[in-house]
Amino acid sequence: MAQYNIIDDGKFKYIEEGQGEAIVLLHGLFGTLSNFEHIIEHFKGRYRVIIPMLPLYDMPVITTGVKTLAEFVKKFLKHKNLDQVTLLGNSLGGHVALVCQERWPERIHSMVLTGSSGLYENAFGGSYPKREDKNFIKEKTEKTFFDPKHATEELVEEVYEIVNNRAKLIKVLALAKSAIRHNMKDDLPKINIPVLLIWGKNDIITPPEVAEEFHAGISGSELHWIDHCGHAPMMEHPQQFNTFLDTWLSKVRAK
Repeated sequence: MAQYNIIDDGKFKYIEEGQGEAIVLLHGLFGTLSNFEHIIEHFKGRYRVIIPMLPLYDMPVITTGVKTLAEFVKKFLKHKNLDQVTLLGNSLGGHVALVCQERWPERIHSMVLTGSSGLYENAFGGSYPKREDKNFIKEKTEKTFFDPKHATEELVEEVYEIVNNRAKLIKVLALAKSAIRHNMKDDLPKINIPVLLIWGKNDIITPPEVAEEFHAGISGSELHWIDHCGHAPMMEHPQQFNTFLDTWLSKVRAK
C-alpha cells in the first residue's frame, strides 16, 4: 500500500489527500485504510479524499452500534467544517452513511453505497467457533471476495488478530447485531439526494437482491454491477469501480 500520512489532531485520526470537493470514505467492520488505496490514488488529483478512522473498538459496549458511529461521523464533518460531501461507504460504512444522511441531510450532497448493510446481510459470522484456527479465519475472509487471492496473508492476519482479541470480538458482535436491528427499508423513500450503487454480482454477504432493493427504494438511484466480484468491489475491480464512480461524480457534481 502507498504510504499515507495519518493525521492525529487529538480528536480524530484520518487520512486526507488532494483538493476540491470532499469525498469521505467510510470503511466496514473488517475494513482497513488499504481497502481504499485505489480510490485515493485515482481521485486525489481532483477531489479532497478523506478517510476518518472509525472507532469500532473504542466505544463502550452499551453504545456500540451504527447510530454511535453515525454520530462520530457527524462530529468529524463538523470538526473539519465539511459541507456538501459525498459519503462513500462499504459494508457497515454504507450503513453508517445511510444513517448520517437520514439524520443530517444538510451536510450530505450525495452518497455511494457498495456492498452496504442496512437491509439484509449474511454476517461474517454470528459467532467464531474456530477463531483460534487460522485456516478457518482464512476461509471466512476469502468469502468476502469472488477471487480468494484478495484475502492476502496480511488481511487474514488482521482479521485473525481482531477475532482473537476478546474485547474487540465483543464489539464486532455488538456492531453486527446493531446493523441487523437498525433496518433502513422504511427510510429509503425519504432519500432525495443522488445515490450511486456499485455492487459485486457475486457478493454473498450482501447479495445482489440487496442492491436491487436499495435501487427500488431510493428514487433516482443509479445501480452498476461488477461481474466476478464479491463484497469489496473497490478492492477486487478497482479500475471498473473508479470508472463508474468518476462518470457519476462528474455528472452529479456538475449539477
